[in-house]
Amino acid sequence: MTTKRLWLGLALVMGISFAVLIFFGTDIYRQAPPIPNAVLSASGDTLFTGQEIKDGQNVWQSIGGQTVGSIWGHGAYIAPDWTADYLHRESLLVLDASATKDGKTYQRLPAEEQALYRERMKQILRKNTYDASSSTIVYPDERAAAFRQLSVYYSKLFMYDPSFKSLREHYAIPEGTIKDTARMHKMAAFFAWASWVCVAERPGGTVSYTNNWPGDELVGNTPAAALHLWSGFSVLLLLACVALLILYHVRNKEEAPALLPATDPLRNMQPTPSMRATLKYVWIVSLLILVQMMAGIITAHYGVEGSAFYGFPLDKYLPQSISRSWHVQLAIFWIATSWLATGLYIAPAVSGYEPPYQKLGVNILFGALLVVVLGSLTGQWLGVMQKLGLIDNFLWGHQGYEYIELGRVWQILLLGGLIIWLVLMLRALLPALRKKDESRHLLTLFVIASIAIAVFYAAGLMYGRQTHLAVAEYWRWWVVHLWVEGFFEVFATVVAAFLFCRLGLLEIRSATTAVLFSTIVFLAGGILGTFHHIYFSATPIAVLALGATFSALEIVPLVLIGFEAYQHYTLSKSTEWIKAYKWPIYCFISICFWNFLGAGIFGFAINPPIALYYIQGLNTTAVHGHAALFGVYGILGIGLMLFVLRGLYPHKHWNDKLIGAAFWCINIGLLVMVTVSMLPIGIMQAIASIQHGYWYARSAEFMQSGTLQTLRWLRVPGDILLATGETLLVIFVIGLKTGWSLKNER
Repeated sequence: MTTKRLWLGLALVMGISFAVLIFFGTDIYRQAPPIPNAVLSASGDTLFTGQEIKDGQNVWQSIGGQTVGSIWGHGAYIAPDWTADYLHRESLLVLDASATKDGKTYQRLPAEEQALYRERMKQILRKNTYDASSSTIVYPDERAAAFRQLSVYYSKLFMYDPSFKSLREHYAIPEGTIKDTARMHKMAAFFAWASWVCVAERPGGTVSYTNNWPGDELVGNTPAAALHLWSGFSVLLLLACVALLILYHVRNKEEAPALLPATDPLRNMQPTPSMRATLKYVWIVSLLILVQMMAGIITAHYGVEGSAFYGFPLDKYLPQSISRSWHVQLAIFWIATSWLATGLYIAPAVSGYEPPYQKLGVNILFGALLVVVLGSLTGQWLGVMQKLGLIDNFLWGHQGYEYIELGRVWQILLLGGLIIWLVLMLRALLPALRKKDESRHLLTLFVIASIAIAVFYAAGLMYGRQTHLAVAEYWRWWVVHLWVEGFFEVFATVVAAFLFCRLGLLEIRSATTAVLFSTIVFLAGGILGTFHHIYFSATPIAVLALGATFSALEIVPLVLIGFEAYQHYTLSKSTEWIKAYKWPIYCFISICFWNFLGAGIFGFAINPPIALYYIQGLNTTAVHGHAALFGVYGILGIGLMLFVLRGLYPHKHWNDKLIGAAFWCINIGLLVMVTVSMLPIGIMQAIASIQHGYWYARSAEFMQSGTLQTLRWLRVPGDILLATGETLLVIFVIGLKTGWSLKNER
């Protein structure tokens, strides 16, 4: 296939995909569940107002939001999903109230009469009583009473009631998480509305706004027919596209050069001042890896000791919501920093041109990144510790949305940093862009990916402090899926191709064709695959259909991952001098493994709608998250970092034992952690969700059972190996400066 046709194909894929993504995004705006002006009881009393729902959403965000349990299945895993928890408790209270109203006790009734009350309860909960003309929702008396009781229940849980100490321990929620009764009432109102969305049927339909999620037969939430239909279709489409990809691969292969270079083509390249200035980025990446590791250890331990760290009352100073936020945010920071440093290093290397004041720009960007990292982490702590007002928390503290926890001001500053990075990249690449040689196509794709990295983070600014949750989730996944999982992957693919071409191991023409085709295939599924994250986030059924269809296509490129791994391994053995690049290339081989396992097997296991209906937000999601985010993107960041270090320390061999031990400990530790502990917990939760309902799979009753506690402790061996590997990696990086990681001359 010609390069011109591939570029046309890429333009069509991106143009059509984004048009569809935006069109159905507007549909999410139009069909979002209503936030009423008021929720009234049947007798006319105001239970809570629409403004209290919005303020309650902000209160929930201020305590950590999606880092303290979850809403609509998105969030953390120790505490419950609050919508599932509220809905199930509400159903039991309505049952009891209905029977009591008739002078009966529900638990003492015969099965036939209990069934009648269950049907009456379903009608009370599932009937959509929203009146558009008055913008009100009316609760029958039984449901109004349930709200008042649950408001008291959640107040006791999140505030100071001593009788809830044990439950707070199970949920890793510190005493006094919310200190103000007015704030607590507002958060209870938000929980009530978010749960109403899960059970109230859309006008003219028979399924709820969340497509009957969470699963709970007691309230009539069972999988809709569309979930089965589109799940089956996604599997069939996957099989068909895999066959087409294999056919293409058989007919088109990357070509190795007819004659490999006798010596390392990059060994004698003199790093420019700005290239050498990227070394400090590597040092800060190493530091962030260690801090992120410690935050992960603390977060994992909260799963077995919810208020302390081996007896020390750590939750008074560093609650689980903060340690988890830091763990996730620092992972994104260090991975992104390693990739940005690689770009800054490669741009002058590709063009052979050092623009004036490029080093100064690299240093200014470094300082800006430090300010954003330290400022955002401090703001998150202040927000969760309830030291900021709701508006200040949104601006400077904790937004409550997973992966973009940092406050809005820090978001804007980070976007500014990315734009500075883009400018530094473009000014260094301009001479190379002006050339009309074979590398211009690969270079153009590199520039497009760089622009996308800077621009697409801006999607996180498209929602505001009190934006509807369904709309905020849509834009959040633009950042998480398209920015992190999408264009960073394209960027990394192009960088890897550049490196291998510069090393003389691949022909530039065949590498360009391969990268363009891979990008087309990846983005064909990846852009609209964004929708698979929001099947149950109060989105229309068309979003579910598109998400199921195109997320299946995301798996297609991974079927040939074994060949890619073998190709990288062959390259690592092709010449004697290539051994100097052994560990960066081994990182690429490792990425292939984790791409297949983490993104492929673990990813597709939770992608079909019928699967995700039962297991969204369970530990199966954590399995996919750790294996894909760290296994693919983290190790890719490490591999790119090692390539940069090889260029900055070109003349000596490395201490293979040290970096080798780090590499194997990281990979084996991650595999043990995921498969021995997290995966079995996720499978047991999935079984519980299918058999008893989603609420039960997330409940303290189930999660604190002896078997699950044992499985949580079984992640310790994997954690130790992973932590050892990361520590050895940092020691190796330091050793390049001190000399203990360097050996004899090459």
